[in-house]
Amino acid sequence: MTAARPIRVLVCEDQELVRAGYVTIFGAQPDFEVVGEAGNGHEAVDLAQRLRPDVVVMDIRMPLLDGIEATRRLAGPDVEHPMKVLVVTTFNVDEYVYEALRAGASGFLLKDAPPAELVRGVRTVAAGESLLSPAVTRELIGRFAGRLRPATSTGQPSGALATLTPRELEVLRLIAAGLSNAEIAAELVLAAETVKTYVSRILAKLDLRDRVQAVVLAYRTGLVSTETGQHS
Repeated sequence: MTAARPIRVLVCEDQELVRAGYVTIFGAQPDFEVVGEAGNGHEAVDLAQRLRPDVVVMDIRMPLLDGIEATRRLAGPDVEHPMKVLVVTTFNVDEYVYEALRAGASGFLLKDAPPAELVRGVRTVAAGESLLSPAVTRELIGRFAGRLRPATSTGQPSGALATLTPRELEVLRLIAAGLSNAEIAAELVLAAETVKTYVSRILAKLDLRDRVQAVVLAYRTGLVSTETGQHS
């Protein structure tokens, strides 16, 4: 039986000690391979484009080119073959996180997350899923999505959302509130596989890449409250 290919990770972090810590944590995983390290944004973009890692772990604040712009160049809407970028940040720079998600990040974690959570986060993103901590999603997205003018303030579907069924809209509201598939299943008394199907259908109908984009769209359209981060 052929062994599974390891998850190839590129670590982008300007603080050498922090970067070394990430490399040590990832290097200790039997299914990980650290393919490179970058200390600034330009180096991050260059290495990522040359090495094509499975996951780019990206700090937001980096010299020469910040992590938001680096993420946009690697995973933005104009990138033909977008990469999976996991942004790692701290609460004192949380104003940048919403922009990082809009730039194409597959998710984000806090820098003080325990090693096991960081490893799990990389595996989640590598598997093609987005990573949104419910509490952090409500805190950050709810606060900063309000900077955009919503298409509607009534919470009623408009534009692309009009293609969704009432149940799909309900699922989208819960996604935007930061609930996982399992939590949505419990909330709506549905099977987990049924929720997964709904999520896939929502992403397909709205032409969205992942849950992160779904959350952003839900706030931008006013489907959920930008004041509280709660679904209407």
